[in-house]
Amino acid sequence: MNDVAFHIPIGVGALSTAEAQQRLIADGPNRLVAAARRSWWKRWFGPFADPMVALLLVAAPTYLFIGEATDAIVVLVALIPIAGVGWVLEARSERTLEKLRLLIAPTASVIRDGELVSVLTEEIVVGDVMLLHEGDIIAADVQLVDLTQFLVDESTLTGESLPAVKSIDGDDHDDRAWAGTTVLAGRALARVTATGARTRYGQIGTLVAGVRSPATPLQRALGRLVRVLAIVAAVVCAAVMAAELLRGRGFGQAVIAGVSLAIAAIPEEFSMVYALYLALGAWELARGDALVRRLPGVETLGSTTVICTDKTGTLTQGRLAVAAVVTGAVVTPHGNELATFLTNAVLACEPDPYDPLDRAIVDYAEHAGISISAVHRAALVADWPFDPVDKYITHVWRLADGTHHVVAKGSIEGVMRHVAATSDSAATREMLRVAQQSHDTFADQGMRVIAVSAGNSDGPSGNRSGDESGLTYAGLIAFSDPVREGVAEALEQCRTAGIRVIMITGDHPATAHAVAEGLQLPHDGIDGDLIATGDQIDAATDAEFTALAATANVFARTRPEHKHRLVVELRAQGEVVAMTGDGTNDAPALRAADIGVAMGKRGTEVAREAATIVLLDDNFATIVHAVRNGRRIYDNLAHAFGYLIAFHAPLLLTALIVPLLGRPLLLLPVHLILLELLLHPVVSLVFQADAAEDDVMTRAPRPASSGLGFAALWRPYAVGIALAGGILGLYLGALARGWSTEQARGFGFAALLASQALLLVVERAPHAPFWSVGLRPTVQLVGAFGVIALATVGSVYLHPLATLLQAEPFPASGWVVLFVVIIVTTIWSEPLKRRSPKGH
Repeated sequence: MNDVAFHIPIGVGALSTAEAQQRLIADGPNRLVAAARRSWWKRWFGPFADPMVALLLVAAPTYLFIGEATDAIVVLVALIPIAGVGWVLEARSERTLEKLRLLIAPTASVIRDGELVSVLTEEIVVGDVMLLHEGDIIAADVQLVDLTQFLVDESTLTGESLPAVKSIDGDDHDDRAWAGTTVLAGRALARVTATGARTRYGQIGTLVAGVRSPATPLQRALGRLVRVLAIVAAVVCAAVMAAELLRGRGFGQAVIAGVSLAIAAIPEEFSMVYALYLALGAWELARGDALVRRLPGVETLGSTTVICTDKTGTLTQGRLAVAAVVTGAVVTPHGNELATFLTNAVLACEPDPYDPLDRAIVDYAEHAGISISAVHRAALVADWPFDPVDKYITHVWRLADGTHHVVAKGSIEGVMRHVAATSDSAATREMLRVAQQSHDTFADQGMRVIAVSAGNSDGPSGNRSGDESGLTYAGLIAFSDPVREGVAEALEQCRTAGIRVIMITGDHPATAHAVAEGLQLPHDGIDGDLIATGDQIDAATDAEFTALAATANVFARTRPEHKHRLVVELRAQGEVVAMTGDGTNDAPALRAADIGVAMGKRGTEVAREAATIVLLDDNFATIVHAVRNGRRIYDNLAHAFGYLIAFHAPLLLTALIVPLLGRPLLLLPVHLILLELLLHPVVSLVFQADAAEDDVMTRAPRPASSGLGFAALWRPYAVGIALAGGILGLYLGALARGWSTEQARGFGFAALLASQALLLVVERAPHAPFWSVGLRPTVQLVGAFGVIALATVGSVYLHPLATLLQAEPFPASGWVVLFVVIIVTTIWSEPLKRRSPKGH
């Protein structure tokens, strides 16, 4: 259907833009389910719920209590940049998500100022006149004012599986349609009667808003890790405070020791880093024409093992052009025979063609000299919709001379089942034999082929089989649809990445075979080519279908329900499935898949709403690029988590062991403040900006069940423990040699700061020694190195900063010992990486 060409009835009474704006202000946005947005006070005071901020709010009055006013002021002042980091990171994440929301915001076609325009569904108001067609999710309650064969799926409201047939002449709300329901067929003009919470759907929308998606394996593992460490921190903090009190340190000193340990132990950064990386990763994918509608899908991309993809428009360009025609038994018709056939073909199309196939036929006929305006002087008196089983449509026309003519077009199998000719005629049998032979020849060349039938009619009978009784076979039309540029290379990447690709098409098996051959898509079976068909799926037992799903890479003559069954079976076999779809009936398969991929250009609103990812360019290569980016994002996230674990271990152990040994505290809250100000920018900028590893698309997919297990993180734990031992040795050894507490503290803290640069280098290459992959410098890494160097030197020699940190310069020879210790305790595990398994 062509929206622009749709007839607007006289007197429809559409709104002006000014009227619509006034009503939008009065009634509010058309949101069926209110958006869950944080209130302003939660956004501003949210960072103060950060565990570290809460602990510092305890530390500040404690310092005042024990007479350390300077330290109290420092802690309170430090709250500003620490909370600021939280504000900046949250604002960056929210801006990213808002941009994504705007990109995927649903739109609707309405009449404003007498013209058809596209507006956001949130801007629809009562009184607007909307244009609805197949695949639309109706955005408001409406009253239909004009329609053609309009069918609506109201199961979301009523639970009734049968489609509702609408009529403007009927009773019992037959002329009404409701928000949240789906247009299955036809088109209509409808006036909006209710919006937002005042619609039927909006009244139950709070129930929909309460639904939450299940957590991913990584989310569950992350939650367990944070909970366990928080419990351990609480118990150990209580023990340290008790030990300090037993030694007679005083309540204030005991609280400071406990607060220091709690700040060091609680890994509040993990959840923040996870959310930030997924949000920024989603924006990065959007720049590559893949819009992520559900953020956990970014994580799941890296685990994809099977991609089920449509052929037309995804593997191919989706731009059909007539390549050849066959009329009757004549392969290359000319003159009147060709003109008659093309006239029938045009009559089998919609009057205002929207479908690419119809437009290709009309364009070809026009170039062949057929007057389209003359053909359309006939009146369409019966329009039988697409039959999803036999895949054909039928039109009955009243010609200018008053006679009636019936035409049909669709799959060769479906059309042949409905022609009136019998197989008793030798001429008919020969004609059908040539038709099948021609069809197979075209299909072998990768063309899409449809059959056309036509005949005289007595006029519309009100019964489809009666109207089709006069049909006889007329001929074939072959269309070419070239393979998209870059698809062959993308398929090769999938093979090296261990991802299986399954092509699904409604076309003839021979067409599917030709495309698979051209793309070198494996489709070999025991007895030759293995191409499963929809009929085979229907006839297969559960065991037979299990075998088909495990071995067949090409499925032809399929229907949407076959896609759904295939997805369910593949997931039952343990696969992580990405499924593409563009039609309304593809929604169940898209929802059933681990990653539903909808087409942005030709996909229906229903398909896009059901999908995890929407492709803006409808290109298979974009899916593969998204998988590659998904793997990169997960790798960088895992590297950041490794750094956080290695970073927290020395903080926790030094904050625990030093007071238990009865020695002066190495780490005071002010030291942890400085580390916190360094930590967030380092993690959010350095790892997130790293490019993909060289083997990102040559290793097997990451298991979907993998999380943050010990097997994946044992090395960061070990490195952190070794580093903690080195720093403790430096600090306690300095005290034993008679250095002052301030010198020893400066010595130990400088070692901890300097070690961050080495941890960054080590954790950016977790599967190979860093010297074998190189430093791979980025602007973010160089900046982090600079900040760490300045902080390390300044903590000792910059007098105001050293005074705040209660540190003093130590002998110059100590720097040599310091660097030797941190180098040994951080890079000792590098040779072991050669024996570490690849992947995550």
